[in-house]
Amino acid sequence: MKSQVRGGTRWKRFAVVMVPSVAATAAIGVGLAQGALAASFSISGQEFKVSAQSLEGTNFVQYGSVDTGKDLTGKDIAAPVAVSGFSTAKITKMCQSVVTPKVPFINDSVTLRLEAGTEAATTGKDEDKVQATGIYLDVSDLKADAQFDNIDIGVAAGKLNEFGGKADPTKPGIQPNTAANPYGFGQRAETATLKNVQQRAWATTAGTFKLPGLHLSLHKGTDAECY
Repeated sequence: MKSQVRGGTRWKRFAVVMVPSVAATAAIGVGLAQGALAASFSISGQEFKVSAQSLEGTNFVQYGSVDTGKDLTGKDIAAPVAVSGFSTAKITKMCQSVVTPKVPFINDSVTLRLEAGTEAATTGKDEDKVQATGIYLDVSDLKADAQFDNIDIGVAAGKLNEFGGKADPTKPGIQPNTAANPYGFGQRAETATLKNVQQRAWATTAGTFKLPGLHLSLHKGTDAECY
C-alpha cells in the first residue's frame, strides 16, 4: 500500500542519519535505557566511512537504536545509531574505508580501502552497480542529496512494516535478531534516492551483497580515506 504522504520529498544535503527532532533524540535515549541493541553482533571499536555517487533503495525504513562492543583498548562502548534499512539497494561507485591507528612496527596509521561498482558511474548499467538485499546500515552520520517518495515521518518503530493495521512480512521493520524501542521514532518511504553520499557507520548487515569490480587495498597514513 502507498503511504499517506504522496509525491516526492527533496531535502538538499538532508542528514538522513535522523530527522533533527526531540522525538528522535529521545528514542535513542530510551533505547540506551532499555538495552536496545541495533546490531546482531558486537561491533568493533572502529567506525568506518562510506561514500557513494548514488544509492537507490526500495522500502526504506529508519529508527534509533544502539550498537555495543569494545573500543581498541577493550573498554565497553555504546554507540547511538540511526538504523537505515532497505529491501533492495543499488549503489554506484561505492567506497568504504577504515583507519587503524598506531599500527605496531609501522609507527603510523593504516587505511583499509574497499571500492566497488566504480564502472557503473560510466556505464549506468545495473549489472555494474553494487547490489544488496535485506540491507541494514547502523549510521552515526550521513550527508547526501536525498529524495524520498511516499514518505511517512513519525511512525512508531515497531509498526514500520504495518499498513492498514496489518504487518507486511515482505517489508522491512526493526532488523531481525536485534532490538529497538517499538514505540520510538521511525520513518519510512517507498523509495529513497541518495546522491553524493558521505556516511559514517558502525555496522552493515545484508542478506546478499554483490560487489562488481571489487578492489581492496591498504595504505599507510590516512590520505586514502573515502572522504
